[in-house]
Amino acid sequence: MSTLNLKRLSTLAILCTLFIKVQAAKVDSLAVASASMSKTYKAAVVLPESYAKSKASYPVLYLLHGGGGHFSDWLKLTPDKSAVKNLADQYNLIIVMPEGETFGWYLDSPVDKGSQFETHVTKEVIPLVDKTYRTIKSNKGRVITGLSMGGHGAMYLSARHPDLFCAAGTMSGAMDMNWTRYKINEDFAKSLADRYMRLLGTSNPNDQVFIDNSIISMAETIKKNRLPIIIDCGVDDFLIDANRELHRRLVYNGTPHDYTEHPGAHTWPYWQNSLPYHVLFFHRILEANGNTVKN
Repeated sequence: MSTLNLKRLSTLAILCTLFIKVQAAKVDSLAVASASMSKTYKAAVVLPESYAKSKASYPVLYLLHGGGGHFSDWLKLTPDKSAVKNLADQYNLIIVMPEGETFGWYLDSPVDKGSQFETHVTKEVIPLVDKTYRTIKSNKGRVITGLSMGGHGAMYLSARHPDLFCAAGTMSGAMDMNWTRYKINEDFAKSLADRYMRLLGTSNPNDQVFIDNSIISMAETIKKNRLPIIIDCGVDDFLIDANRELHRRLVYNGTPHDYTEHPGAHTWPYWQNSLPYHVLFFHRILEANGNTVKN
């Protein structure tokens, strides 16, 4: 066989290998009936390639989207559209991306009965995922993280439901709901005020509902729960000050946590780069718990 043909075959083999790797993980769309909101939402579920060939129970990462987004964002908006699927394959991990609506904050609104996303994730999504798939059905095999509003959601849900997760993280998270402290323009600020009014029944960031639901107010709860925590934010992010404040409070009260600032802003390239660090952090915890799946 000629050298040229060998080179062509070698190139073809490499391309096939890359294609198989990218396409290996399977993405399901799971319909989640929400009794709390009287409607059905979707969740995306990424199953690693090994899932179909194994009888093992798998650990689960809950990966939350940000404000203005929806459940499919992590699959559609990363620069590399295979980023989440590749991580599922690399770590033999089921990754679930539930719906949090454009401004649901993963909490139960005190004024809007159509926005009950704490209940949705904890009492509707998680039980259905555990019923539908071979998962490790305990907090020792379940972790959670997210970006921006989803970073708030991951910290909020794990702080209020430590029985459901063994670790939590936040990427560029909105750790303080007081938007007047964000580095944003006037139009964005007005938009947030209007949305908070619909969600919380007030647009005054000094009202107790803002304080009670902000992660920076939960430092003592986070300490008491003793869950491993990973926090990161870009140095050019408009939410960097809130992340630094949470870090300061956790250092002050002696809560162990992993905190990092990276170059970058509130962007998908930043979050795509951040996610592998979170998954590696979680993998080590799951491995220590004896809840990883070997190839």
